[in-house]
Amino acid sequence: MPTNSLSPTRADLLRELQQRVDDRVLEPTNAALLRKLIERADTDDEAIAVAALGTTYKRTGFHFDVRLERLTNDIRYLRRNPALSFTTSPNALTHRLIIGDNYEALQNLLIQYRGQVDVIYIDPPYGKDRMGEFAHTNYENALTRDNLLSMLYPRLQLAKQLLSGKGILLCSIDDRNHAYVKGMMDDIFREFGFVTSFVWQKKKGGGQNKFVYEGHEYILCYLKNKSIIKKLLVTDSSEISEKNIVKKNGHYYRVNDDFIRVVYGKYESGTERRCHYEDILEIKGKEKWDEVQDKLKKGDFILRPSKSDATKHYVCRLEDITEGKKKVVYSIISGIRTEDGTNEVNSIGLDFDSPKPSELLKILLNLTQNKQALILDFFAGSGTTGHAVLELNRKDGGQRKFILCQLNEKTDTTPNGIAYDVTTKRLKRIMTGKYYDGTADFPWAKTNEPYGDNLEVTEIDRVFNAEATTGKTPFDVIDETLYGQQPFTTMREKIEWVCQHFQHAQKAVENDSDWEKRKRDLDHATRS
Repeated sequence: MPTNSLSPTRADLLRELQQRVDDRVLEPTNAALLRKLIERADTDDEAIAVAALGTTYKRTGFHFDVRLERLTNDIRYLRRNPALSFTTSPNALTHRLIIGDNYEALQNLLIQYRGQVDVIYIDPPYGKDRMGEFAHTNYENALTRDNLLSMLYPRLQLAKQLLSGKGILLCSIDDRNHAYVKGMMDDIFREFGFVTSFVWQKKKGGGQNKFVYEGHEYILCYLKNKSIIKKLLVTDSSEISEKNIVKKNGHYYRVNDDFIRVVYGKYESGTERRCHYEDILEIKGKEKWDEVQDKLKKGDFILRPSKSDATKHYVCRLEDITEGKKKVVYSIISGIRTEDGTNEVNSIGLDFDSPKPSELLKILLNLTQNKQALILDFFAGSGTTGHAVLELNRKDGGQRKFILCQLNEKTDTTPNGIAYDVTTKRLKRIMTGKYYDGTADFPWAKTNEPYGDNLEVTEIDRVFNAEATTGKTPFDVIDETLYGQQPFTTMREKIEWVCQHFQHAQKAVENDSDWEKRKRDLDHATRS
C-alpha cells in the first residue's frame, strides 16, 4: 500500500514508530521492517498488532491483565434524544452529551473527531467508595489493580487517537492508585509525554486520621506531543513577590510566590486564589471598603496592589494568573475545596457524591490558552467539566465546546440513572436557567445568569449488522448528521460510509464473566 494512501490510523502508527527510533527505544533497522509490514497490512487491526511488536518496554515495572477486544455482531451507534436536547439560539455554540458506555462513545467519536480534541479531562471511579463491586480487587489485591487499570487501558488508547497534535490529557487520581495509573499512562503516552502530577489540596484539617492526613489528590498531566511542553508551560513569577504586603482599614493581604491570600475579619482561614491582572475596581476612599468587603465575602474578588503605585489598591476577579501570552502554572493547586463542588451542585438543586469544583476545572482546562478548544470528559459525572467550559467562555469570550460522556448508572440517589437525574439536569439548568418543565425554583438561578448555548444529547444504541427489515437496517437507523456529515443523497453513498466507518464500532471489551473465566483458566494452567 503506498504511503500517501495510508489511513489515519496507520499514519499515526508510523509517526509513533519513528518517535520510538528518535527516542532510541527501537533500532532503525527493525523499524524499517515494521514500517513495511504496517504499510502492507490487510487491515488497520493487523497494522496495530504489527506496531505493538516494536513496543519492547510495554508495562515495564508492573503487570495487569488487559481485557481483550472481541468482534460482535452488533453495531453501536449514536441515537439522538430529542426530549433531553435543547436549543437556546440557532446561532449559539452546540455542545454534546453522550449517554452510555464511554468505551462505545469513544469508538463513535473517533468517526468524527479523530485528532481534533484539544483537552481531555477524566475523573475515573478510583476511590474505594466509588468502585462498588470492584472495591475488593482494587484495594485488597494491591499488586495488579486489574479492575481499574484494565477498564482504563483500552479507553485511554482510544482517547489518545482523539487528541490533536497539541492535545493535553488530564486524569484525576488518588494517592493509592497514582503509581499504577501513571505507569500505565507512561506506557500509552510514553514517559516523554508526562508533564507533571498536579497536587490538589482539596481539604484542610486532620479529620479523623491519627497519623498522616492526606488532604490532597493528584491530576496526572500528559501531552501527545512532547515538543510543545516548553511552549505550553512557561513559569514567570516576576510580578508577585513577598514584599507586597498591605494593611488597609483592618484588612490584610499579602502576595507570596504561589498565591494571593486575603485574611480579614471573620474570614479567619483566608482564601487562596490565582488572580488575573485586570483592574476591575479602583479603591479611592473609605466608602469603597464596605463594597470590597462584601465582594470578598462572596468569594468573587480578591485584592492586589497597583503595579505602578503601591498605595493604590484594586479588586480583581478570581482568575488564572495570566500576563500577556505567558502562563504562570503551579503544580500545587490550593484554595479550592471539595465542598466547593458539593455546594455548587446543591445550589443547582441536585445531589451528587464528591463532584469536582468548577474552579479546579477552569484552571486545568485553561492550560492550553486556546479559546476555541474542543474539550472532552468521558467520565462526566455531574457535568462539572461542561460547567467550567461555559464559565470560561463567559469570562473571556471564548468559543470552547465540550463533549461529555456518562454511563446512566443507577444509584440510591439516582433511581433513573446518573445521566438522567444529574448530568442532563445540571446542564439544562445552568444553560437555560430552568428545569426541563420550564420552572426555575433553585438557588443558582436566582443569583446567576444562564450561560445559553445548545445541547445535543445522544444515547448509545445497537443494531444487528445483518438486520434486513425495512426501516431497521444499519443504513436506516444510523443518522449521519450526528457525525458531522451532510445528509447523503443516495443510499449507495450511505452504505459506503457506514461500511467504511463503523467496523470498529462492533468491537467490545471482554465483559466481567469472560474476563473472570480467562483468569480462572490461566490460574488453573499455572497450578497444574
